[in-house]
Amino acid sequence: MWRRGIVLALLALVLAGLMAFHSEVPNTVGNLGSLLETFLPWLALGIPLLLLFALLRRSATALVALVLPSLVWLNLFGGLVTEKAIGTPGHLTVATHNVNAENPDPAGTARDVAASDADVVALEELTGDAMATYEKALAGTYRYHSVQGTVGIWSKYPLRDTRPVGIKLGWIRALRTTVGTPQGQVAVYVAHMPSVRVKFNAGFTAGQRDDSAAALGDAIAGERLDRVVLLGDLNGTMNDRSLAPVTSQMRSTQGAVGDGFGFSWPASFPMTRIDQIMVRGMEPVKSWSLPRTGSDHLPVAASVEL
Repeated sequence: MWRRGIVLALLALVLAGLMAFHSEVPNTVGNLGSLLETFLPWLALGIPLLLLFALLRRSATALVALVLPSLVWLNLFGGLVTEKAIGTPGHLTVATHNVNAENPDPAGTARDVAASDADVVALEELTGDAMATYEKALAGTYRYHSVQGTVGIWSKYPLRDTRPVGIKLGWIRALRTTVGTPQGQVAVYVAHMPSVRVKFNAGFTAGQRDDSAAALGDAIAGERLDRVVLLGDLNGTMNDRSLAPVTSQMRSTQGAVGDGFGFSWPASFPMTRIDQIMVRGMEPVKSWSLPRTGSDHLPVAASVEL
């Protein structure tokens, strides 16, 4: 019983090592480290699979070895699977949604987002054909709005100092504005990072996104207001080291007060959270996902205390 399943035990140790030392997996070849970190929580699927084989082999060694990856996973992600929302309501509710340029129902998507009752809504992947539809559908709920390139912001509170933010692309996919809430000014950034792909001959093609993350991180680092919110599709998770220029400065609302992992893409079967709400200088009280719209992303929302 103890001599059987040595290979299974070694596989369990490898699984634990990948989770515990994911930051040591190099990005030099195909950005494998970032690819691993994008889907890191799903490594847990290896645990019941190895458990099944260990039981079939009747291997006590493999069963004992499986304790290690289980503990590592719980240490990394156990805090995400419990409800952590604070009971008190927040002063400001925000939402973000990549509406998808090929969305077949932009009017319905706009109505769904407006029904969230968020004070500030950010939309990404806006196109010229659908722009007027979103503006018309949201006008009744949000008095103030601004669109910069393919990203936009709608607000119940006044906006000022709105301007595009350069993230090393040939067109505008990020903006910065000041929202004048009853509790004071809040700097809000909206960003849509370049897409990433997994290609057989190139690996995880994330170089352009990484450059944009560095530029956005520089912009946020230079922000003069103390209270900052970042909304958008970052095409990366909080675990991805390549987003460190941004994530090292800000706090994820989902990680702080979310209920579960809050996966947002793809909408048909969410596997990863690439749509983010991050804050600095304020306290998150709740984070959640909104119902599916006509987009391939789920909208996400959060409430914060100012």
